[in-house]
Amino acid sequence: MVDLGIRKARAADAEELTALLNEIIAAGGTTAMEVALSPAEFREWFIDGPSIFACHVAETEGRLAGFQEISRYGDLPEGWADIGTFSRIRPKIPGVGTALFAATLTAARSLDIEFINATIRADNTGGLAYYGKIGFETYSTTKDVPLRDGTPVDRINKRYRVASA
Repeated sequence: MVDLGIRKARAADAEELTALLNEIIAAGGTTAMEVALSPAEFREWFIDGPSIFACHVAETEGRLAGFQEISRYGDLPEGWADIGTFSRIRPKIPGVGTALFAATLTAARSLDIEFINATIRADNTGGLAYYGKIGFETYSTTKDVPLRDGTPVDRINKRYRVASA
């Protein structure tokens, strides 16, 4: 088992986290994001933009292994937050998502968030398994959301009841 440190994300993390995320985007198949971000865009979307509630990073041996954020985008009901979880592809480090979720859950409780929403591509079997393993339950599916190339891919919406934890 790898020793992971968990802490709040900082603006100084943006460059390394942008490279981590852009590698995931380039690999395809696991995120709805299809266009690489700049470090400035990354900060706005994941660290300190107006929609961000909290963002945590996992680090090991001086490298960032992944990050998880909760935010509020779109038309979620009051008391809900969206979650995004991203971990390094190479090398793959086991336990990153689970370690991050403990910190995210603490932040959600302190913010009086009732439900955390995860929207996952139906072809992202790893993401679906991860969110299911930590207690998220499917509550709806959005059918045939087109990728940039027009390929339709369903989006599975899962939620986690924060108060029940």
